[in-house]
Amino acid sequence: MNPNDQNVHVSFVDETGDSWEQYNVFHHHFKTWMLANGYDPNQLETFNQDQIDEIVKFSPYYKATSNDVDWLEKVRMQGAIQKWIDHSISVTINLPNNVDEKLVGELYIEAWRSGCKGVTVYRDGSRDGVLISGNDNNKKEQESTAFVPKRPKVLEADVVRFKNQSEDWIAFVGLLGDRPYEIFTGLADEDALNIPKTVKKGQIIKNRDSNGVASYDFQYSTRYGNKITVSGLSVKFNPEFWNYAKLLSGVLRHEMPIEHVVALISSLDLYSDTINTWKNGVERALRKFIKDGTQPSKGAKCQSCSSNNLVYQEGCLICKDCGSSKCG
Repeated sequence: MNPNDQNVHVSFVDETGDSWEQYNVFHHHFKTWMLANGYDPNQLETFNQDQIDEIVKFSPYYKATSNDVDWLEKVRMQGAIQKWIDHSISVTINLPNNVDEKLVGELYIEAWRSGCKGVTVYRDGSRDGVLISGNDNNKKEQESTAFVPKRPKVLEADVVRFKNQSEDWIAFVGLLGDRPYEIFTGLADEDALNIPKTVKKGQIIKNRDSNGVASYDFQYSTRYGNKITVSGLSVKFNPEFWNYAKLLSGVLRHEMPIEHVVALISSLDLYSDTINTWKNGVERALRKFIKDGTQPSKGAKCQSCSSNNLVYQEGCLICKDCGSSKCG
């Protein structure tokens, strides 16, 4: 869903920053039972979880949820069913949060033993936004552990230009507060990105088309105050760069310290010179956002004297013992 639409309620923001609305779904036979027993099914949407639980207690569906069944028997039953179906079938086992690894292992083994063609196990809270319990305390725990700062429609952005070997590169770094939230980078193709070299700042605007597909535009102001928009940052660079950038932006949104993000990128062992060049470019672009005096990740050593006494200064890694500097 688009969080910028009117009359929208955001229940959950996933690890990629997309927004979702959570709502209850009721089986039509449950609604029929309600009507037969003097309840108004149309009021369900206004009930809180406690009120819903109280009604369910008096219905045939009480103690018949995924947490109430015998999970091993469910798997055995599925094995008997799946025997007669050749493909496109699986058993999904929904478990409460407090189950142990031993039970999960037993379920997988029993699925194999019973001849199931596919099996999926979800433990409450095992994946962002999936099988989240209706319990208020559990919800609070999930919200605190899976929190991702919500992306506004417009992000302030820094434009970083640099040399990557002999090539001109450019990076657009979206900022939430004073730290990077997302990044787009690649070769500075003047035909596709006709942006004056004097432009250092701007805005990244996220839009969605009628099918809900996101696109990102860069907008900057000229010295005369005119606003210029460069559409579709996501299609200006190599598609492979774009996919890697989405993964990296997911890490940035979870607020991993920038020096650790840089160390993570530096440690990647990618398979081609082209993507390794991209990796070096991203690393150089993000180094500029590390605060002066920050120490690198543990284990970093000076390449000149092997000292561990290193700090970042203006995006460069400085050895305080011998004075050598590494900027990219």
